[in-house]
Amino acid sequence: MRAIAFTVDATPTLEGAGVRLRRSLGSHELSMLDPFLLLDEIHSDRVEDYVKGFPTHPHRGFETVTYMISGIMEHRDSLGQGGQLPAGSAQWMTAGHGIVHSEMPNPDGNVFWGLQLWVNLPASKKLMKPRYQNVAPDRIPEVSVSGVPVRLVAGALGNDQGPVDGISVQPTLLDVRLPPGGRFEHGKLVHYRRL
Repeated sequence: MRAIAFTVDATPTLEGAGVRLRRSLGSHELSMLDPFLLLDEIHSDRVEDYVKGFPTHPHRGFETVTYMISGIMEHRDSLGQGGQLPAGSAQWMTAGHGIVHSEMPNPDGNVFWGLQLWVNLPASKKLMKPRYQNVAPDRIPEVSVSGVPVRLVAGALGNDQGPVDGISVQPTLLDVRLPPGGRFEHGKLVHYRRL
């Protein structure tokens, strides 16, 4: 088991056209975690905190991973792709040599809760053709690990495999729902949830 070196609180940040979010990775305290560049969380029941969204903007040379826990995100881009990311869905967008897109929250009366992770591409793949992996909620397997429900978006857990594939950094992305006092082990990592 590894010891915790230090903890860092997420930083409240304003992004896009005025979206209030919390940044866990990408702050000055945690600036060297390559290939992970940034991790943002939007979690609010106040529509004014997120409704202005992220109008048209460019990305290049990395991947964005969006995971919706609650609410709906609308996506549109310069390749003619688009659609909704409902609760429980994931989108793995490889920006590659460049893409212009927008991400706009669609208030549905529920708490809006989503995460976005930015993953750096290796130098040899920074100019690759852009692509998407849109994963509907019913395509993400849910397994039980010692009674703990785990949704497997990418990577492997035991004999189960997540639906996201062909990613250069070979990530594992799990949605683990620990109850108070719960414990979850994966590889050499052990996770606890305090009471």
